Amino acid sequence: MAREWLCRDCLQHGTNAAALGRCPACGSPRLISHDELFSLSIAHVDCDAFYASVEKRDDPSLWDKPLIIGGGVRGVVSTCCYIARQSGVRSAMPMFKATQLCPDAVIIKPDMAKYVGVSRQIRQIMQTLTPMVEPLSIDEAFLDLSGTQALHKAPPALVLARFAKAVETEIGVTISVGLSHNKFLAKLASDLDKPRGFAVIGEAETMSFLAPKPISMIYGVGKVFAETLRKDGLNTIGQLQEEPPENLMRRYGETGARLARLSRGQDSRRISPEGEMKTVSSETTFNSDISSLEELSTELLNVTERLSERLKAKNIVGDTVTLKLKSAGFRLRTRARHLMIPTQLTNVIYETGLSLLQREVDGTAFRLIGIGVSGIDTADGTDPADLLEPAIARKAAAERAMDKVRTRFGREAVIRGKLYGRKPSRAPLDIDDEKTEGNTR
Repeated sequence: MAREWLCRDCLQHGTNAAALGRCPACGSPRLISHDELFSLSIAHVDCDAFYASVEKRDDPSLWDKPLIIGGGVRGVVSTCCYIARQSGVRSAMPMFKATQLCPDAVIIKPDMAKYVGVSRQIRQIMQTLTPMVEPLSIDEAFLDLSGTQALHKAPPALVLARFAKAVETEIGVTISVGLSHNKFLAKLASDLDKPRGFAVIGEAETMSFLAPKPISMIYGVGKVFAETLRKDGLNTIGQLQEEPPENLMRRYGETGARLARLSRGQDSRRISPEGEMKTVSSETTFNSDISSLEELSTELLNVTERLSERLKAKNIVGDTVTLKLKSAGFRLRTRARHLMIPTQLTNVIYETGLSLLQREVDGTAFRLIGIGVSGIDTADGTDPADLLEPAIARKAAAERAMDKVRTRFGREAVIRGKLYGRKPSRAPLDIDDEKTEGNTR
């Protein structure tokens, strides 16, 4: 059967009845060959070890050295290069463990302004390929190239190969591309051949490709839920495929319906150029572990203020509050509560988070606290919660008055009493995050 092929180095392409191992034009082994190569148009593009790649680009002496982007004795790894990964270093790993695994690593603190600048350069090139670009984070995005073949006089696969080559030669970082017929599979494909990868999952092979894969490959299935599924006798995606959807729904509710769809490679989500924001959060790592409710609630108020400021700046509200705690032993706890009315107010978010926190204070020492909101929507200028409770209305009015003073005279012009005289107990790296997917750096 004829197979379509494309060389990622010389960009020659064609159709050949025989399976090709190398490019017939230049001899490169970086050849893609697939029956559906030139008919697929949904892509996921992911930069390879982005922060580390930018630093190595700017300092060639780091090229052959293990590099970790992170910092602080109690901080975590933001990312690391592939040399460091060979020693077992991974993103989000505690720095002390990373340096134990890779003692020769060069450690550089993140330079977010620089990374954002490079990200914008890459995004600008993406916009020349298609207007349908949905950013997921600073270093990844979905692209829909449907209907662009006449514009580029080339199928999407060739356009993406040109794009990958341009980013590497003009900007100096490498990317991996996943190409398929929907978002779920395109994102899976981009992880299959890193770094400098280009992987394809065709429509005809969807079920057979997914069947032997572990259920944990489905985004949103974490360790705890994966263990629940394992205890129920479900280990592979193929086993989910064999289960009638109604059985999965009966066991796991709406999550079961989602598992049934994704196990069959069904994903009807459209690519949204607006890149709709799903979660906004703020968190901090302490210099020393904290176990008392008083100290933890003070830190909670501090991160809540930061979160509220960002919600107000973006004129958005959220209807679900999530508390995040990480113990000294690195065990993660998340607790969430849905609000009747979406909000952006510090006071409402803090009191909701505090009620969740009070249930978790049991003598455990914590090294990190965070607060986030999801169910994001555009604010209409006033917080509807004002209309429900006079006490909330009074606090909201006081908060807005404080915001006006801070806007005019600076953040330190008004300090809440609970935060007055607070000694910083944060590690050098705080995180304010915006997420559009379950997977983050």
